[in-house]
Amino acid sequence: MHIHARSIRYFDMIRRSGSIREAARRLHVASSAVNRQLLQLEEEIGTPLFERMATGLRLTPAGEVFSRHVITVLQDEHRLVTELEMLRGVRRGSVSVAAVEGLNADLMPAMLTQMHRRYPTVQIQVRICGSDQAAQAVMQGDADVGIGFSVRRHESLRQCTMGRFALGAIVPPEHPLAGLPRVDFASCAAYPLILPAPELSMHGLLQPVIANHKRALQVLLETSSIELAKSLVERGVGLFFQSRLGLERELREGRLVHVPLDAPTTLYSELGVYVRAGRTLPSALDAFIHLAAEAIEWREDEESVSLRQLHARQHQLSA
Repeated sequence: MHIHARSIRYFDMIRRSGSIREAARRLHVASSAVNRQLLQLEEEIGTPLFERMATGLRLTPAGEVFSRHVITVLQDEHRLVTELEMLRGVRRGSVSVAAVEGLNADLMPAMLTQMHRRYPTVQIQVRICGSDQAAQAVMQGDADVGIGFSVRRHESLRQCTMGRFALGAIVPPEHPLAGLPRVDFASCAAYPLILPAPELSMHGLLQPVIANHKRALQVLLETSSIELAKSLVERGVGLFFQSRLGLERELREGRLVHVPLDAPTTLYSELGVYVRAGRTLPSALDAFIHLAAEAIEWREDEESVSLRQLHARQHQLSA
């Protein structure tokens, strides 16, 4: 079956836009041209690819199957162009990233700096979103790579690397809990709390611990913004729960303290890097993923060293 490239691009834009009119606007062509290409495509395939609804167009089951093919074709075309350019000695390319906000403080700037130094002509686009949205962006072909916490496994996703970071209570240095080697949730619950909203992976991690706590909690705020939570903690408003990722500068400068959370099983936030399953990676994307893996592994090792030092000090105090 021969599918013209224009039909594939028009189909993909309709899928992204949800309507023929909006797809035509983004493609800068007439709506009739987009509709004609879609009708020809559906006739060739032999089944409708979209359900025509009052609110717009929605993929049929056949459309879902075809969309996976289209995403692969368009991404492979991008890889081909990049590799042909490299054969001509042109070190170009682009990488689109969907990543969570908590990486903006240190990890993402460090990765992007390294990427720029090694591959200065590669263009990077970064979209900030939740972990689930990052995964969806990769599966839908809206991003080349997604970086998020505790992403649910999916057959359309391939995990390239993963690091585990212990959850802890975040308090200012003058807080009564700041000097403890570890702290349980009951001790934290004696103080005003700032809790992660459901959009953050930490919300799910904390739910079993919160459910086992039988007393009332003084919850000042639920938020999906790590930056807002950090700012409030630093002002002494309440304590928050977070891994060390996203707190690098505040911890270095002594503005905040990360106290590991003592639970029946250690709570870890898993940071993963994901691409679409089965995709052949362009050189620029492969380079970015290797840098991301190095950065995550380095921070995971750094946390392990910090925890060992903490345990050693705890042992000395108890001796």
